[in-house]
Amino acid sequence: MTTDWQTRFADLLAGNHSSTGDPVDAGAQLVVSEPGGTEVFRQPLARHFRAEPEPDQLIWIRPLVGGQTSPDLGFVFNLNQTRRRALEWTEVHLDDNGDVIMQLRSGETARIQPAEGEALAKLEHWDDFLNRLTREEEQQLAALEGDSWHGQFS
Repeated sequence: MTTDWQTRFADLLAGNHSSTGDPVDAGAQLVVSEPGGTEVFRQPLARHFRAEPEPDQLIWIRPLVGGQTSPDLGFVFNLNQTRRRALEWTEVHLDDNGDVIMQLRSGETARIQPAEGEALAKLEHWDDFLNRLTREEEQQLAALEGDSWHGQFS
């Protein structure tokens, strides 16, 4: 059974909240805060995720860390740096803005919200970067099953 927050989570990552109607004009970012409210992490998220089946309260995501411009290839990511990460949550709800708020087992709070500014620009770089991968490589990334990458862009 899909809940409202799960639908919103998937829509944010997919860019289904775009004001232009084009999903590539929108995406999501992850903001993690310590229990006192201090922000400790902020990165855009790749457009794929994997939720573990119930009763696990675990979602796999891919924060888009790093990346640089290559004179020959344009903007590229090192896929060993842009690894999958797990959000292990105890409680999830939507706030008044439609952001997904997760209380994590670590005591931190994760907010998944629309990407903007530099985060949205990095997500656009990611979308372009994916065009350089083979179909099999892209499927492997989207599966969110491996912790390391071998070969191209490692």
